[in-house]
Amino acid sequence: MVGRDCILDTGPLVALLSREDAWHEAVTAAAEEVLPRCVTTEAVAVEACHIVRRYGGEPAQVLEFLLSAAIPMFAVHQPMHEQCIHLLHRYRSVPMDYADATIVALADRLGLSRVFTLDRRGFRAYRGVRGNTMELIALN
Repeated sequence: MVGRDCILDTGPLVALLSREDAWHEAVTAAAEEVLPRCVTTEAVAVEACHIVRRYGGEPAQVLEFLLSAAIPMFAVHQPMHEQCIHLLHRYRSVPMDYADATIVALADRLGLSRVFTLDRRGFRAYRGVRGNTMELIALN
């Protein structure tokens, strides 16, 4: 995918949609530069819908935002699910959730290493099948 070199995690997505989120301003400042470079997974969209609803928002706004920002959402298929199972076991003490596992699996599949996340602890620890580290997008 030309120009797509970063995977969007749940935290920045929720922060963009919630003005009350502590990270809203920092994520919004980075969004114009970073979002056109992003892809994500359906698991991230599902997790974001759940979190937005928990805080009184409308889950549909997550999908509306992803579509309006033209951020491709990838589905996870069988071989990636198998990798996710391996990752969830490997990083259970970090901990890793399913959405994070799909991000690492997608990064391996697409050969990407950048992630737009607020989960610095997790993504500093996670490694793909080739042992690659994830490069975290810096926020001011």
